[in-house]
Amino acid sequence: MSDIGLTHIALPVGDLDESIAFYAAYAAMQIVHRRKGVVWLSDKTRPFVVVLMETGSVSHPLRAPAHLGVGCGSREEIDRLSERARTEDRLLEGPTDYGPPVGYWTFIADPDGHVLELSHGQDVGLTVARSR
Repeated sequence: MSDIGLTHIALPVGDLDESIAFYAAYAAMQIVHRRKGVVWLSDKTRPFVVVLMETGSVSHPLRAPAHLGVGCGSREEIDRLSERARTEDRLLEGPTDYGPPVGYWTFIADPDGHVLELSHGQDVGLTVARSR
């Protein structure tokens, strides 16, 4: 793998362990690097990490329409995670089907209010491949 191109996004978080648990549950991410107050999370599908930096409080979360986008394997997975988010009072919008190329998606709030979009059928990979 190469470290050329977009490699990470960094987000401030209030509670590192709570955020790690959220991204593990909703985005299948795991810790690939940890030091005091900072973790790198990856789904290990490409050389890209979400850097979480514990700041104690977050005054400017990433809010819709800004968001982190994660592709899921099926609509059923999005439905399951949306229902879980609803029971945890994290569901912001969806699930909604916008058809190609946007697909089926939902917005969920992480513990600090950063927005995570889960989607299926966005065809990002195919769109990038066709543009070459």
